[in-house]
Amino acid sequence: MSEQSSLFEVDDGARPLADRLRPAALEEVVGQDHLLAPEAPLGLMVAQGRLVSTILWGPPGCGKTTIARLLAERTGLVFEPLSATFSGVADLRKVFDAARRRREVGQGTLLFVDEIHRFNRAQQDAFLPHVEDGTIVLVGATTENPSFELNGALLSRCQVLVLRRLDDAALRKLIPRAEALAGRSIPLADDASEMLIAMADGDGRYLLNLVEQLLALPDGTEPVGVARLAELMQRRAPQYDKSQEGHYNLISALHKSMRGSDPDAALYWLARMLDGGEDPLYLARRLVRFATEDVAIADPRALDQALAAWDVYERLGSPEGELAIAQAVVYLATAPKSIAVYRGFGRARKAAKESGSLMPPAHILNAPTRLMKELGYGEGYAYDPDTETGFSGQDYFPEGMERPTFYEPTGNGYERMVGERMRWWEARRREGSARPFPSDEK
Repeated sequence: MSEQSSLFEVDDGARPLADRLRPAALEEVVGQDHLLAPEAPLGLMVAQGRLVSTILWGPPGCGKTTIARLLAERTGLVFEPLSATFSGVADLRKVFDAARRRREVGQGTLLFVDEIHRFNRAQQDAFLPHVEDGTIVLVGATTENPSFELNGALLSRCQVLVLRRLDDAALRKLIPRAEALAGRSIPLADDASEMLIAMADGDGRYLLNLVEQLLALPDGTEPVGVARLAELMQRRAPQYDKSQEGHYNLISALHKSMRGSDPDAALYWLARMLDGGEDPLYLARRLVRFATEDVAIADPRALDQALAAWDVYERLGSPEGELAIAQAVVYLATAPKSIAVYRGFGRARKAAKESGSLMPPAHILNAPTRLMKELGYGEGYAYDPDTETGFSGQDYFPEGMERPTFYEPTGNGYERMVGERMRWWEARRREGSARPFPSDEK
């Protein structure tokens, strides 16, 4: 047993309830059956008695450390725990040397690295040869998306397993275990039990810390109701990292809820981001992007609403200005949608790159000099407002370029009327000459 393993051997009275209540067997772990069941990935590894290096990715308090320790016990490996927050390459070398000596006498090592994403790229590279030759079985724990935080070489040598946030059913299983260990029931009124579960927000460790505080109340304490529980306890801060995967997940959820015309879901994700500390101005910028990308001409007022929300927030700040952002979210979610401009612009950019530096047709060029007039600049140009219908039907593409179609309006909202006008214009083009021929008119 390593020195760091002995850190867990502390007098029970001084150890937090969450630590004293750690499962003693994999079967006691709650909420992770998708990994630990007999036919699940870890269940199969345990049955075969052979572990592969693994990255356990999941939120705090879902059992990553416990599972790693129990995997080592079940497969007969020495459990070596390290925290990337407090360890460096020198600590890793000591572990690798010890693991190498054990291997010489037929003993394997499971190196558990908590917060493995905190190791930099060079430190992560230090694992590679020892994982490759089997000196250690690496089990890394991370709350961050491994594809963002771990280098490709390490990921290619490890299986990534996703642990789930503990659901309400899993959290409820922990409470009677805590009461059995303490030898008493928690003084909690029936109407407050759901609130206690909600306060934990999927974190088993945090729930047990709350239970421990309730168990510390004097004997004879009246059952704690909802109001009293709110006074005694603090709700767990939402799991949200403004610069990491949580940020990208929630902004994606907000964007897709608006795109799917679901204002209720959109307001929910907006509230989640604001409660997590997201910059409201970032959200305002995203709404402007959504108005131009997903609504566009289907409702030309959408952009005005998004810009107005941005302006109002800059004038009022939080929390008053957040209501303007919420109003814009509802407007955009309920507006007709069209990505016709977005797609049309993409096609136009592609055509512009492929066609090179073609000149505009001479008839739509200005002729400020005598030479330019002699060269035919501006000759035959039809001024559309002077025509009977306000539409001349002239061609504005370069000479020799076949007329393409980039913008294809949908039948949604205002864009339906745009489409009708465009079809009328196209019919007029087909009826007459696409480009006037001044020489024929002389």
